[in-house]
Amino acid sequence: MHALFPYLALLGFLTAALGFFTWPARRFRRRGTAGGGMSGALAAYEEAFRATSHASHYEIRAQGERKAPTDAPDGPRRRRLGKG
Repeated sequence: MHALFPYLALLGFLTAALGFFTWPARRFRRRGTAGGGMSGALAAYEEAFRATSHASHYEIRAQGERKAPTDAPDGPRRRRLGKG
């Protein structure tokens, strides 16, 4: 029994540590407060280790921030076919 004690202590410590980190992770996901920080951390990682995906990250963000063109106030213009 004394030979199993270090393994049981290690298993107990790992279980407690995983439980400790799981609790805030669930709370942050539920509240939605982890999005900005995680996005920034991943962008920094990609900038350092993956230059091409870092550039793609900024392009995707720019595409998401672009506004779609709006229609004219008097409605869309239609081309008449056959008259030139």
